[in-house]
Parts: sequence; C-alpha cells; structure tokens
Amino acid sequence: MVLLTVVMIGLGFLVTHVLGRVWPFSVEDQAARALAAARTPTLDRISNVISLVAYTPGVVAVLVVTGCVMRIVFHRWRESLFLASAVVGQALVYKVTAWAVDRARPPVAELDVFPPMRSFFSGHTSAAVALYCGIAVVLALHARRRAYAVAWWCLLPLVPLAVAFSRVFRGMHHPSDVAASILVGAACLWIMRHAMLPSPEPRGAPAS
Repeated sequence: MVLLTVVMIGLGFLVTHVLGRVWPFSVEDQAARALAAARTPTLDRISNVISLVAYTPGVVAVLVVTGCVMRIVFHRWRESLFLASAVVGQALVYKVTAWAVDRARPPVAELDVFPPMRSFFSGHTSAAVALYCGIAVVLALHARRRAYAVAWWCLLPLVPLAVAFSRVFRGMHHPSDVAASILVGAACLWIMRHAMLPSPEPRGAPAS
C-alpha cells in the first residue's frame, strides 16, 4: 500500500508538471468543455444521483449491509474484512496523494463544491471500484458456475464506470484523474485479495 501511494504521487507529479502538453493530456480541457456544453437539467440530476452512490454515506451504507450479508452467508468475517480493507485502503491512498499533488480541477463550471486543488485523483471513483468490484471478487470466488462469475463481473463494474463518467461530466475531475482512480481501486483489490482471501481450489481437487 505504501508503494502504491508513492507510485500515485509520482504519477500525479508527472501529469501536472511533465505531461500536460502531451496527448491525450493536452486535450483533456477540451473534453471537459464539450461535456459541460452538453449539460441539461435532467442530465445534471442523473449525474448527481450516480455520484451520490460513491459519496461516503452511500459507500458506508452499502459496505455495512454487504458485509453483514457476507458474514451471514459465508459464516465468517474474512470476505467482509477484505471488502472493508480495500475501501479503507483506497481512501488512505487518496488522502495522502490529494495532499501531496496539487492539480486544479477542469476549467468549467463545477456542479459540486469541493477543494479546488484536489483533482488528482477521484476518491469517489476509486471508492466505487474498491466496493463494487470487491463485491464482484467475492461473488465470483463463491460462484458455483463460471457463467455466474462472468455475470457478476459484467454487471457490478458498471457502477464505478458510471461514477467515473459522472465525476468528469460534473466538472470535478479530468479523464486522467478517473483513470488513475480505477488503477488505485483495482490495485487495492489485488493487494487485499492476495493478502486476505484464499485461492479457489481447482475443480476436481481432493478436499483437504
């Protein structure tokens, strides 16, 4: 986790001080302006609802409910603690990175009120990745059929993708910010998956 934080701070400095005039970073402001021009009251409301899914109250509520259900269904705390650790881990990486990297938000009207120099990276998106893709990890590990695992992985990642788009649409982050957030969330899941969850036994393996 410390290494991941160092990597993200390094990426943040590259994006803000080195790669600003390099494609695709050089066209991010144009993309933000194009999305801002496409706003309508209806789309603004929809994007707000989607963003609320990844706000702290929404994340905590889903985490608590899901964690309790996993405890009851699997008769142990391991899966619940894995999910909580991934969510808390990405939050810590975000706090340190946002403190170290000062990146201005896109040059468009912002639909939410947040500190102006904390664009890199999107904590909402990384939280959504850690939570909803973490649920997919657990459900896929316990799926009795491969088709069920594929279904979970097709459905649940749609939530963080929608959150990522909504954060850019609302003028709160550049596209590269949400891309970095997906990387952070996925990395936290990978770390916690290997640290806390057992590997599934191959089919046909003798029971221990």
